[in-house]
Amino acid sequence: MRRPCRTSGKGSGRISIAGLTCYKPGRRPRLIYRTITRRGRKGERRSFAEADYIALLDAAHQQLGGPIVLVWDNLNTHISAAMRQMIAGRDWLTVIRLPAYAPDLNPTEGVWSHLKRSIGNLAVTGVDHLLAIIKNRLKRVQYRPDLLDGFLAHTGLTLDST
Repeated sequence: MRRPCRTSGKGSGRISIAGLTCYKPGRRPRLIYRTITRRGRKGERRSFAEADYIALLDAAHQQLGGPIVLVWDNLNTHISAAMRQMIAGRDWLTVIRLPAYAPDLNPTEGVWSHLKRSIGNLAVTGVDHLLAIIKNRLKRVQYRPDLLDGFLAHTGLTLDST
């Protein structure tokens, strides 16, 4: 006899993640990230807004203690007029844009691929359970400088030590 299996996937929420892989010659690489949990409420934004990205960059600036050269893709939020204005107000931030459709040049894409492979076959009880697992997996990546170096090596890019 078959019994219906109830699922609660629709409307259970959404987790957005933004992150930076940070490299400096002679220093260990770093992963700095933020998550936002969306509950599917009416009028709630489904992804990171410009202010969320700027908050991540401001936190990275504080943690890293120096100027940042940000190599960024062309996501619409990254190139909006509001974002350009916020970037212009930060003299410690230099932004270089990746060519269109060039995820293979972005080491952070390696982080997302690694994360997705690690959670692909998990059954979770809800969005909060999933968030806890994601944070745990990203924390593990943060403590694996060899893995972060590998994500950069996979792009074919290198650090200029001069």
